[in-house]
Amino acid sequence: MKKMRKKVYMTAGFNTVALGSGRKEFNPKIPRPGLEHYIKEAGQGTLQQIGGAKNVDEGIIANFMAARFNNQGNLAGFLPYIDEGLKYKPATRVEGACGSGALSLTTGIKSILAETSDVVLAMGVEVQNTVKAIYCADILAGAGHYKDRKEGHAYYFPGKFSDRAGSYFEKWGRETARKAMAKWFINAIENARLCPTAQEYQNTSPNLEVLALTEPNGRSFVDNLNVFDCSKVSDGASAIAIMSEEGLQRCGISKKDAVEIAGFGQAEDDITKKPEEPTRLLTTEVAIKKALEMAGITKEQLGTVECHDCFSIAGIMATEAIGFAEFGKGPEFVLAGNTSRTGKVPFNTTGGLIGWGHPTGATGVHQAVTIWEQLTGKAEKNQIQIHADRPYGLSINMGGDDKTVVAVVYKKCE
Repeated sequence: MKKMRKKVYMTAGFNTVALGSGRKEFNPKIPRPGLEHYIKEAGQGTLQQIGGAKNVDEGIIANFMAARFNNQGNLAGFLPYIDEGLKYKPATRVEGACGSGALSLTTGIKSILAETSDVVLAMGVEVQNTVKAIYCADILAGAGHYKDRKEGHAYYFPGKFSDRAGSYFEKWGRETARKAMAKWFINAIENARLCPTAQEYQNTSPNLEVLALTEPNGRSFVDNLNVFDCSKVSDGASAIAIMSEEGLQRCGISKKDAVEIAGFGQAEDDITKKPEEPTRLLTTEVAIKKALEMAGITKEQLGTVECHDCFSIAGIMATEAIGFAEFGKGPEFVLAGNTSRTGKVPFNTTGGLIGWGHPTGATGVHQAVTIWEQLTGKAEKNQIQIHADRPYGLSINMGGDDKTVVAVVYKKCE
């Protein structure tokens, strides 16, 4: 794996609220903000931190399914809507299902490396609460091979990861895995309660363990997951600026307010094929390996991780994909408290997809914003301790059933 040919930085992250069920301001019976609102809010939130649109060379916007959720295509055309200063500047829309956000990041990184831009506005957006949940499930099935749709579960992706969970139970045992999945949910909500933009920020449930251990019911949902094992339908947007050293100087931003991109890895699998080994996230493993090799670090140097916990079983399998736990031992690793905010390697400190929310096209950018906040000490009540010997963060953004995966390694600037 080639090393980075020049230094690349990220700074000025911004998240809108992840809006959906669970937020007090969410009401499915009244009109809610649309794409335009979220794009402008997130974009302006970042522009205000970097001296305005005049400093931007290029824009990248990630989105998965606006063409079906919102009857809207050509999202690159919304970049000038954020600010008139972006008019006539190049803009690109990228898509990789739920991994779209990280493609926005890597596209921006490559522009900096190619020296065609010094400041890139990278963002992601999704507005999904325009349809009922069962129809949303059908739209999101487009992240998989849609020709298989009629053979899949009504709730397509919960069904896919229910199947993975069932295989995991069969191979490694059910009881400990179910307890760990419950622990994952509890950690997600406890972290989200510290983040004002999180979808579960206002969650006041007194006994999260009881909810998390609700027995799955295949007659009403899927066989091996309950609804608390799943990320929710979310609306929202996130943005961050990707810069060269010259870009930082142009915008008057100190390196202490930025993170350095140490490496990244992307891996793709055949969308038409079923998982080769359902108890492992094989594509995720490859993307992580590439990112760590490019960064020249080991997993022991990671101080925090943002993983794609679209379902609790995916979070547990991610601990194994990184190598923190042997295959089949992820549940024990989680139950020992290693992934909690005070654990060996805190995961998903703002709640992840289950706690913060999962506006699909924005998720990968939200992960980057969260790690930027942690490594620069800007996470406020969510702040964890970043140890000097572990100054790196890792984000893992997955599209589809482990088909499109991007991992990014971030470094705290000295």
